Amino acid sequence: MTRLRQFSPGTWRENFAIALDALRASKLRSGLTILGVVIGVSTVMTMASIVQGIQQQITNAIQVAGPTTFYVLKVFNTTPVNPESPPKWIRVRPDLTAEEAERLALLPEIRYAGIWAQAQARIEYRGERTQPGVVFGADDHYPDIQGGELSSGRWFTSSELRSGAAVAVIEEEKALKLFGRIDPIGKTVLIGGKPVEVIGLYVPPENIFAPPGAEKNAILPFQYVYHAYRIDKTNGLIICVKPRDGVTVADAQAAVTVALREMRRLRPSDRNNFDIMTQDQILDTFNSITGTFFIVMIVLASVALLVGGIGVMAIMMVSVTARTREIGVRKALGATRSDILMQFLIEAATLTGIGGLIGIVIGLAAGRGISGLLAIQSAPPVGLTAIAVLVSVGIGVVFGVVPARRAARLDPVEALRYE
Repeated sequence: MTRLRQFSPGTWRENFAIALDALRASKLRSGLTILGVVIGVSTVMTMASIVQGIQQQITNAIQVAGPTTFYVLKVFNTTPVNPESPPKWIRVRPDLTAEEAERLALLPEIRYAGIWAQAQARIEYRGERTQPGVVFGADDHYPDIQGGELSSGRWFTSSELRSGAAVAVIEEEKALKLFGRIDPIGKTVLIGGKPVEVIGLYVPPENIFAPPGAEKNAILPFQYVYHAYRIDKTNGLIICVKPRDGVTVADAQAAVTVALREMRRLRPSDRNNFDIMTQDQILDTFNSITGTFFIVMIVLASVALLVGGIGVMAIMMVSVTARTREIGVRKALGATRSDILMQFLIEAATLTGIGGLIGIVIGLAAGRGISGLLAIQSAPPVGLTAIAVLVSVGIGVVFGVVPARRAARLDPVEALRYE
């Protein structure tokens, strides 16, 4: 019967009320005690919000390009390669060419294949200029891969693509900065110091993932970018490939691999001197990067939680000592060891639980703020929120066991005599 009374709702409510009274009696001490828990939980929640937002943006970007789109690269490496001094196994690989993309586009399994290049350049117009950003050399299929749409003007004509005409589609936001209320269509701007005519304004999709500092300034015909700007041919050339409807990614990749090996005259025993990257690989790479970053944050947060737990233990030991007479009175009135043990465990769990809730609120607010600065749409990690509450309460229980057992073992007679 005693054991049933111990776990009754009334007993829990009574102990919870006692715990809140004890916390209110020493607000500053309680606040400092839970500081480690607040820091740990808020760190985890902040990072979880940012990581979840980035992963969602990457997933959305992949959906824009289509899950079947894949890419041919000179080399696929999760670590950036220095183009000035690449290792020998990369140097011996031939650069991707427009002729290879044209040949792949003729395969019966392929709906689209086009070579793209990218360089870094500013856009200037009458003294106004943008920050350095990515300038793409592509074709009129650019929105099929990257999403977005024209707000005015047009894309490139076939003759402009073949001849590498000095024309550009620039991002609408950049045009607003450069031209204000002036219509930019037909105007000549300097891109990387070279005169180019503006023929269209492009609005990128909101869900495309772009890390800070990787702003996209303009899209120009591939031939123009390839010959007019300095291209990092190791990292800055890519062939985008879309299979025909009804053709699997595996079959399209196999056809592309066979065609490239034939064009490069590779023998059956030779390894591929090119790499193919699928959307799944892109997602796995980003998940690996963000996952590693998140694990590091979890470790750092765990240290803060450990410090917070030790603080809880120390403060609860002090609380037991300060409330020795109270414990003696409760025992004299019939409270059992289990009642006293449960009282102090609930008090410790309440202390860290409140710290966890405060940490969740701070973490979610910080995550939303940082996500807003990075232009990342993130949703609150509901599952992790529940885990954070359980962990913070669990810390109180684990680190409150020693002080609670000490309180439960006090002799009531000696406790009543304590001054």
